[in-house]
Amino acid sequence: MSDLIDDPQEGENAPEFTVTEISGAVKRTIEGSFSRVRVRAELGRVSRPRSGHVYLDLKDDKSVLSGVIWKGVASRLATQPEEGLEVVATGRLTTFGGQSKYQMVIEDLAPAGMGALMAMLEKRKQAFAAEGLFDASRKQPLPYLPEVIGVVTSPSGAVIRDILHRLRDRFPRRVLIWPVAVQGQKCAPEVARAIAGFNALTPGGALPRPDLLIVARGGGSVEDLWGFNEEAVVRAAAASDIPLISAVGHETDTTLIDYVSDLRAPTPTAAAEAAVPVRMELMSVIDELGARSGRALRQGIMQRRDRARDLARILPKPEQLVENARQRLDTLSDRLPKALASVRQRRQVALSRISGGLRPTTLQRRLEAERRRSDDLARRLGPALVRGRDRLVQENRRSRENLDVVFARFQRAANSQISDWKTALSGAERMRQTLGYKETLKRGYAVVRGAGQVITQREEAAKHHALEIEFHDGRVNVGETQTAEKTATVTPVMKPKKPKPTDKDQGSLF
Repeated sequence: MSDLIDDPQEGENAPEFTVTEISGAVKRTIEGSFSRVRVRAELGRVSRPRSGHVYLDLKDDKSVLSGVIWKGVASRLATQPEEGLEVVATGRLTTFGGQSKYQMVIEDLAPAGMGALMAMLEKRKQAFAAEGLFDASRKQPLPYLPEVIGVVTSPSGAVIRDILHRLRDRFPRRVLIWPVAVQGQKCAPEVARAIAGFNALTPGGALPRPDLLIVARGGGSVEDLWGFNEEAVVRAAAASDIPLISAVGHETDTTLIDYVSDLRAPTPTAAAEAAVPVRMELMSVIDELGARSGRALRQGIMQRRDRARDLARILPKPEQLVENARQRLDTLSDRLPKALASVRQRRQVALSRISGGLRPTTLQRRLEAERRRSDDLARRLGPALVRGRDRLVQENRRSRENLDVVFARFQRAANSQISDWKTALSGAERMRQTLGYKETLKRGYAVVRGAGQVITQREEAAKHHALEIEFHDGRVNVGETQTAEKTATVTPVMKPKKPKPTDKDQGSLF
């Protein structure tokens, strides 16, 4: 502020400045002296308005320094600000003339040592536990023999090789690998997206949905494993509908995903062992159960055979069972001829009594009566047939008239439906042409292709020696020939011929 301060002899001779001039001078002085500072402090108030910026307080036991993290910087921070966290903030000091205060514009934020990390971890753990994310009632049982296993890990580390080797030894299964970064700033978002991506797969689709997930990583320091303590990873694991096994670090390492997962494995190899049973042991158990089943079947058959023999001893002999029936058959056989003769004699007497009443004259009278009745029916049949024929002709005429009316109504409805379809099809064709890129080319745009692929960036165009540019009236091939001379070949666009109208398009349906 030396350019604004004079040494007047008396107060009334001091120069006058506007508030903006004073504010600007203070701003230049502070920013010139504190253009790059690192401050170790505890985070106080943390505010996140809808603009995306973060406003917070840096404080110690005596003073408070206001701080701001702009939206673009806040989205890239590895450590998100939380109230009560001890951090080292890096940035610059500036002023805010609107409120006559100075503040720190933070460009980087890091925990102040291992103690701060542990404090942050404990605070997050308590918050998630209060939400019930660690409750045992939320944990899902693991499938006994999953068909497909999804593994979220780095594809280049020894972890995936250990898991695949252990699965191959115990029980080979189909494995889907989702490659992610297992440390650094990309770790948490990539792991969270991998878990959500596996859950978004459609069961029975082209890419099968896993029956079990394994999130694995080798050992490391607290900083290396910190991505698995982030809120995005914890909530993604808690929201997973697929049972999840966490195998992060060694047996002594513990992360927050271990608490929310359905099973925590001390090592990635142990996770593979927990995922599937041992195939040889299952085969041995099946063989043993088959042998036991065979022994039980044979023993049951032998017991039933002995029981049948015991029952057979107390049953009477077959000859004794048929003795009485055989005797009754002999008795009835002796009585049968006499009974048949008696029945025949009674039937003969009854037939003689009935045939005595039959005479030729009686049959003649009955035949004449039937003939007269038949003639009478024949005389009445002719007029009845004529009346039936007339009635059928009238009904046929009425049916034909009704059929003509229905046919006309159907023809009108069919022609109306065809007209509506033509109108809708024409509208769809106009919309297709409007939305297609051909219409965009007519407004002065062009499509650039290289090696058959559409090119949208200058760097990709520089990699190709020959390009094809499509305009609304044709295509131009631009490239180098063998003599290094640039050539251009124009390929006109052939407009499709309009189809000739047919009789079906101009006339009715029939």
